[in-house]
Amino acid sequence: MRNKIILFIIAGLFFNSILGCDKIPFIAGKKKEVKVIPAPAIIEVKGAVIAKVNNIPVGLGDLNEEIEEYNANVPADRPGQKINTKEEKIKYLRNEVIRRLLIYQNALDKGLDRNEEVMQAVEKNKRDILVVQNIKELTKNIDVSSKEVEDYYNTYKEQLKEPEERQISEIVVGTEQEARDILIQLLQGGDFAALAKSNSKSSSAKDGGDLGFIPKGKKSAQFDAAAFSDSLEVGKVSSIFKTSDGYSIIKLEVKRGGKLKTLSEMWDDIKRGLVFLKQQQAIEELAGKLSRDAKIEVYEGEIK
Repeated sequence: MRNKIILFIIAGLFFNSILGCDKIPFIAGKKKEVKVIPAPAIIEVKGAVIAKVNNIPVGLGDLNEEIEEYNANVPADRPGQKINTKEEKIKYLRNEVIRRLLIYQNALDKGLDRNEEVMQAVEKNKRDILVVQNIKELTKNIDVSSKEVEDYYNTYKEQLKEPEERQISEIVVGTEQEARDILIQLLQGGDFAALAKSNSKSSSAKDGGDLGFIPKGKKSAQFDAAAFSDSLEVGKVSSIFKTSDGYSIIKLEVKRGGKLKTLSEMWDDIKRGLVFLKQQQAIEELAGKLSRDAKIEVYEGEIK
């Protein structure tokens, strides 16, 4: 994958700057003696051979993979930049893949593959690729049983519930007596929003006290105790309670969330999560074993 990313970085430097292939004699079909450069390694192509650049073939599968990755990186607001048609694929092949291989062969001809900096970069890429491959081999057969999924669901039912949110309106005043007077008016049928606008000292007063949907834990413990009480029904008002802001009365407008999805609805998510945890555990166990058997020296004093 890292090699592909490097190729795409190189590709990006050329794709928009190339107006055509007529400037490259080989691509344009002009007869010219071409120096054949021996390939340093045989890379098996995927699919039918669709082009050859001196001694290097290009496979249809390789081209399609590269174009898929290119398309995946096209911004969502620019769908027109994606490569979809045969003509666009041919243009990409000529303007991108072939040009890159020509420059690659030229680099070999110059002996840049023996450059120390290049060799170090190749070795680092090799390390990363081997780490990824080793982890794939280590974790490819890891799975979880149906019982493990069911046990997890039954154990963590409460934590798996959708977070409950409640739409709350509030009236906040400075004294308990003020709050008592307003509560009496509310119990007698007074309009909560109108009383909030005319009496509340909270910033929500301008909106009739409406705080919107609030999850538990966003405000004070006293507020949560009143707003998320099981006894508070939709459309009803709470009793008076005190917070650091003053004396409050709230009204429950709407409740949403708080439901538990069925096991079948959560099956795939739970299974993916458990497989991931097992994979991480396997990686940690391998790393731990290798660490115990290895000689590791860390020179902390050199870290600046």
